[in-house]
Amino acid sequence: MEEKQFDYINVIPFVDIMLVLLTIVLTTSTFIATGGIPVNLPKASKNLDQTLRVRTIEIDKNGSIFFNAKPVTLQGLLEAIKPLERQTPFLIRADRELALQNFVDVLDTVKNSGFQQVSLQTEIKQ
Repeated sequence: MEEKQFDYINVIPFVDIMLVLLTIVLTTSTFIATGGIPVNLPKASKNLDQTLRVRTIEIDKNGSIFFNAKPVTLQGLLEAIKPLERQTPFLIRADRELALQNFVDVLDTVKNSGFQQVSLQTEIKQ
């Protein structure tokens, strides 16, 4: 009897296995990313998510200050942030054409009130 030599390797079973694994990974990652698994959350006396959510301070190019999309003065900003928890994170969005002193005044107000988690939102240069 004459033996046949292998001229090629059949990769179809390998491709089938990889497609099944890919399907499993995509299905699992979808559940993780969207929180598709229903969970009954425990109760708490205080909504910590609401308390420590990021607060936004925006300054337009004219120097107008907006706290959570509401116009305020510098003094009004100070009054608005006083009752917040000191661990509350802040995000400052300032126009690039804004005078630096206006930004520094807002930053100084937030930092002097005892808040340490202050970020500045920027755009990535293309």
